[in-house]
Amino acid sequence: MATSSSKLNTAVTQWYMDLPQGDKVQAMYIWIDGTGEGLRCKTRTLDSEPKTIEDLPEWNFGGTSIFPVERSNSDMYLIPKAIFRDPFRKDPNKLVLCEVLKYNRKPAVTNLRQMCDKIMSMVEDQHPWFGMEQKYTLLAIDGHPFRGPSNGFPGPQGPYYCGVGADKACGRDIVEAHYRACLYAGVMICGTNAEVMPVQWEFQVCPCEGISMGDHLWIARFILHRVCEGFGVVASFDPKLITGNWNGAGCHTNFSTKNMREEGGLRHVEEAIERLGKRHHYHIRAYDPKGGLDNVRRLTGHHETSNINEFSEGYFEDRRPSANCDPYAVTEAIIRTCLLNEDEEPTVYK
Repeated sequence: MATSSSKLNTAVTQWYMDLPQGDKVQAMYIWIDGTGEGLRCKTRTLDSEPKTIEDLPEWNFGGTSIFPVERSNSDMYLIPKAIFRDPFRKDPNKLVLCEVLKYNRKPAVTNLRQMCDKIMSMVEDQHPWFGMEQKYTLLAIDGHPFRGPSNGFPGPQGPYYCGVGADKACGRDIVEAHYRACLYAGVMICGTNAEVMPVQWEFQVCPCEGISMGDHLWIARFILHRVCEGFGVVASFDPKLITGNWNGAGCHTNFSTKNMREEGGLRHVEEAIERLGKRHHYHIRAYDPKGGLDNVRRLTGHHETSNINEFSEGYFEDRRPSANCDPYAVTEAIIRTCLLNEDEEPTVYK
């Protein structure tokens, strides 16, 4: 089932998109909404092409429909923080990732970028690199798996991971469109593949240093939603979309510092893993928007996961973050534990 918007005449739309826009520029401001998972956007006209983030003005919106707001004042401010090329309107138009501040200029409850940026600035000399592997599942607008049987389930897992063929890889056109759009935008996308569950895919963003990891992953997610909008499908980041004998969806996170990448770096890797083990429950709280309640459905000890209450180690890749995690929260937690040596904060999940 496709959405009404996907059935619109794209040839007619393209006729208008090809019209000259004079010396004006369209800047699409993008921000994280009050759920901590959803993205919102709106566009304004600029008199010239912005070359740096300082060339972009602040903006605002009424937060009543998007954030929990104080009754006395619902004004919210959009503060531009990262700028990308717009793959939908093309040059010279821009995508602008924004932080959200409340009317009193304090961060909105889901503005985790501001604190993450502060933490990253404390370890600049260690040049922390991140790579995140974003899994997602394609759905029809009615919530069923994209091109899957409407009255049942696809065949069992096995042939889908990195699969080829119409009976194994559904939605490749969407994946290819998203990949090219990210490259055009300047997103540090470095790969993609079909995943273990049918109609599940993954893209990787890396290497990104410091705060740029969160910026690039959020914009990559936004571009994916926009591409899917055009195809009339939905991209879900639910970490356990289908219960039962199916893999969930994570956002595996790779991390290194300058010391880890140099000769003798294995010692620093082992020290970081030891610290991560001591703060396992702190990380579980940080690795999904609901403080672990989403991930408890995925991290069961089955389907290529460990139990949520247990810390295990292998390759230096944190496989605990959920697909719907906030990358600012994930990368901040890793820095706090591995580089700032904060103490353990125990809690229990059941």
